[in-house]
Amino acid sequence: MSIGLIALLDDIAALAKVAAASLDDIAGQAAKAGAKAAGVVIDDAAVTPRYVTGFSAARELPIIGKITLGSLKNKLLILLPAALILSLVAPQAITPLLMIGGLYLCYEGVEKVYGLVLPHAAHAHESSLETTSLDAKSLEDEKVAGAIKTDFILSAEIMAITLAAVPSGSMFTQALILAVVGLGITIMVYGGVALIVKADDLGLMLARLQTASPMGAFLRSIGKGLVTGMPYFLKVLGIVGTAAMIWVGGGIIVHGLEAYGISGLAHLIRDAGEATAHAVPVLASVLRWIVEAAGAGIVGIVAGLIAIPVTGYVVSPIWRYLKSLLPRRRKEALADGKK
Repeated sequence: MSIGLIALLDDIAALAKVAAASLDDIAGQAAKAGAKAAGVVIDDAAVTPRYVTGFSAARELPIIGKITLGSLKNKLLILLPAALILSLVAPQAITPLLMIGGLYLCYEGVEKVYGLVLPHAAHAHESSLETTSLDAKSLEDEKVAGAIKTDFILSAEIMAITLAAVPSGSMFTQALILAVVGLGITIMVYGGVALIVKADDLGLMLARLQTASPMGAFLRSIGKGLVTGMPYFLKVLGIVGTAAMIWVGGGIIVHGLEAYGISGLAHLIRDAGEATAHAVPVLASVLRWIVEAAGAGIVGIVAGLIAIPVTGYVVSPIWRYLKSLLPRRRKEALADGKK
């Protein structure tokens, strides 16, 4: 009996070691896959803070909380199973879906620039899409919905990059790695965003310290610097976020075209990056990235400029017509029910 118990404990210990090794392997693969998606993660972090600007300080964290919850739903409940199913059933559908998402990012980013350059025309375009509500709660809901839609596209790119970086194996392992990456990136991005948008409140608290010690004076100076600098930092971050939407969207389109054999744009952008890197070898990697991002950004601007009139004159009328059919169908269903 004791020998049997010892053998059982040995088996349990062996299974525990295998499980620990598997968890280590999954953690390592998740870290590698997440690192490959780092560019999109940075863009996600840069884009999000602009959705909470203009609201009171008391609403900033609740709004970020709503967006975080929406992001987790995007990654874990929608994109994770969709990525696994598509990779098994229709892997050829992933690229066109990502390209549509990239086009949406280009449209969103260029629309923001359009609003700065031609505000009246941009307002007319937005009015043609949806009725603008002046109610504060509705405005908050619209901002959160817009942030979650943008997060959906960026999350789709993150999950696609992660899935491509994961070595072929069991579906359970792939799902677990995708879940780890999705959860980790969401916490990292929106935790960072929460710290960014509340930094001015921290600065105000530090600036009001009454301690007379040298440390107190140092903390007060930091607080004043945060209070003074954060509005400018958020403006810069908003500009970076808009630019990120354009260059990430353009990059998705360029890579999608390359996957279909239309590789001229991708080669042109890469060649320009390589030529710049060779010309200035001291900052080779930085300049290569800047040139390639600029090339993707130009593609994104062109795509966004095309998408704005197409959305205003084609997509929006069709969408409004389809929505107008819903009440009619509901009335017909109610009438049939009464009969």
